Amino acid sequence: MSDFLSSGWSYWITIIALGGVAFCIWLLFSQRSFLGKSPDMTDTGHEWDGITEYNYPVPAWWTVMYLGLCAVGLGIMFLYPALGSNPGKVGYTSAKQAEAEKQAYLESLKPVYAKFDGMSIEQLAENQDARSIGERLFLNNCAQCHGSDAKGSPNFPNLSDSDWLYGGSPDKILETITNGRHGIMAPLGAVLKPDEAKQVANYVRSLSGLSSDATLVPLGEVKFKQICAACHGADAKGNQLLGAPNLTDNIWLNSSSVDVIQKTILEGRQGTMPAHKNILTPEQIKMLAAYVWGLSNVKK
Repeated sequence: MSDFLSSGWSYWITIIALGGVAFCIWLLFSQRSFLGKSPDMTDTGHEWDGITEYNYPVPAWWTVMYLGLCAVGLGIMFLYPALGSNPGKVGYTSAKQAEAEKQAYLESLKPVYAKFDGMSIEQLAENQDARSIGERLFLNNCAQCHGSDAKGSPNFPNLSDSDWLYGGSPDKILETITNGRHGIMAPLGAVLKPDEAKQVANYVRSLSGLSSDATLVPLGEVKFKQICAACHGADAKGNQLLGAPNLTDNIWLNSSSVDVIQKTILEGRQGTMPAHKNILTPEQIKMLAAYVWGLSNVKK
């Protein structure tokens, strides 16, 4: 598939490539030393301190060599994708080469995972060799967001504390790694005024025992049950089917400050966990799921 936005760019590159070779051939032919018809040596008229500058014809071997290089260039353009969108005779692309090398690498890994065939995620989490493989997979693919200790950071959940947005069962973790997640906290600025969002923020803080303005908490509770309970539940313990977090456990994905909670309520938030089904093999995903599940379920 071409990377060009329009066919015009493809034609432009083709014209430049072929035009460059044609110009070189014309320039070499104009010397014609390989035909025995080279121009005579001429005096340029430049002289300095008794030294005269002459214009010598290009040597025959030099001309023939560059004509050969032009032929090689045309051959490469014919065989490989050098003329715009033309894939070339052999159909080579760097993407195909990378995919072939990836498949060869995955084939070489099959014996490593073969000894774990038939084992459940729970069994893999208890196996030291499997856990070591899972840890390396985590460090290479997940630590960039969740941290090398899996304790997360603002906007990226802690994977070691038994608190899960979508569920922490082995199958749910496997599903999350495979297909990814797209969490959305809808912006409520259209239905709540800033002072009302502040009331809700104080009520939410009170649910997990944090300091709050006692005069705003009752008002915030009313607004919460009218608007927020649809996702977080009337008891504010969340809904894993929707990825709505528990607001009563004092575990925060971002910050527990009134200002941040108020901003989240008014402007909403989005978070994406990328799918890894096209990055890792099913065996690697299972090993990774076992490692993540084991962080909060297996005693070290």
